[in-house]
Amino acid sequence: MRRLVLLLAFAFSCSAFSGTTNWPDFRGPWRDGRAVPEGQTNEIGLPLKWSDSENVKWKTTIPYRGWSSPVIFGNQIWLTTATLDGHDFFAVCVDKESGKILFDEKIFDSDSPEPLGNDLNCYASPSPVIEAGRVYVHFGSYGTACIDTAEFKTLWKRDDLPCRHFRGPGSSPVLYSNLVILTMDGIDVEYLAALDKTTGKTVWKTDRTSAWNDLGADGKPMGGGDFRKAFSTPIIVDTDEGRQMITTCTKAVISYNPDTGRELWKFPHGGYTPASRPLFENGVAYVTSGNGKTDMFALRVDGHGDLPETAALWRYSHGPPRQPSAVINDGLIFIVNDSGIASCVECATGTEVWRERIGGEFSSSALYADGRIYCFNREGVATVLNAGRTFKVLATNPMGTGFMASPAVSGRALYLRDKTALYRIEDNSPAAGRADGDVRGLR
Repeated sequence: MRRLVLLLAFAFSCSAFSGTTNWPDFRGPWRDGRAVPEGQTNEIGLPLKWSDSENVKWKTTIPYRGWSSPVIFGNQIWLTTATLDGHDFFAVCVDKESGKILFDEKIFDSDSPEPLGNDLNCYASPSPVIEAGRVYVHFGSYGTACIDTAEFKTLWKRDDLPCRHFRGPGSSPVLYSNLVILTMDGIDVEYLAALDKTTGKTVWKTDRTSAWNDLGADGKPMGGGDFRKAFSTPIIVDTDEGRQMITTCTKAVISYNPDTGRELWKFPHGGYTPASRPLFENGVAYVTSGNGKTDMFALRVDGHGDLPETAALWRYSHGPPRQPSAVINDGLIFIVNDSGIASCVECATGTEVWRERIGGEFSSSALYADGRIYCFNREGVATVLNAGRTFKVLATNPMGTGFMASPAVSGRALYLRDKTALYRIEDNSPAAGRADGDVRGLR
């Protein structure tokens, strides 16, 4: 009997990373924006075309404001939202099949939230992470909580991890082993904290060793603090050197041992306020530095200690993103930057294959599925591109109030959060998932 229980538990656990049902992280099962694992070529059958009235299975208004991306496990979709003034913070659960709101409760409040200063961020930008039976919601220093997804009970809370986010929190939590790992890169402190996912207690805490070095003559941060903070979310990868957590902060990319928080290596990049999430493939990390000195660079992850700038295998400076995260497929990196310029770059060399303007401004990260790259801009237009060496726009889909959150996938459906609502987009026609013409022949 015990063997049967273990086998069932293993099968259920694996389903979280099948890429067909669950979307447990804001960039999916593999934390890289792919709806299928690298090397897998089967088609999911996602819709190519939609609008406010076409291929919309349901639309659910989400109260208040949140840029957090939806995560999915089983029949539940979870996301967060907060009042515009930052006084109240909520977790929301939506039924995947019907779009009905199952849970909508205040989890934290704040008497004195720091003003944001612009509309590029909000008080509910970090995305949840989810696993069987539990979801973890995070609002930066305003609070982190674990919620039982069957009983809708809050199991633990933490609101004692200080950080001045200045423009609001942005880094999402990462689930690893028995830990929930938080990134707290503010204008006053920079550190990572790993919490026991069962109890919420701190297991380890590591201060950043990157040098800010952006103080004015008065000893205060230049740019009102914008030169210090960061919004990027780490990735955890398996390497020949062991498991690593690769993170981007102001001035540096740093790798840590995720079990202990020990720093493994550090590489200076010179940028500030990075938001894009790193990518990793075949022993190489692909990282974007943020604002200022904006580069995407390739870096082997087998180094130790402080790495020289010459450790970068290549640099790409022809319009890399500052906020959106890129996606890799078949040896190519597909990038859409903040100002709506899409480009394709070779992983091995950094050579630009093509570069074209697709229009709009972007915060949402790219999605790969069915031989396509799905891109969602702040104006509410989704552009679908061919995922190959030939630039081709396959579809342009206007819908909604604009996208700040990144998309989620479950089955043959896209789950899209715009500035006011959550949508299930699905094509149930016999030709579902097929582009006009033979897309595969263009790769």
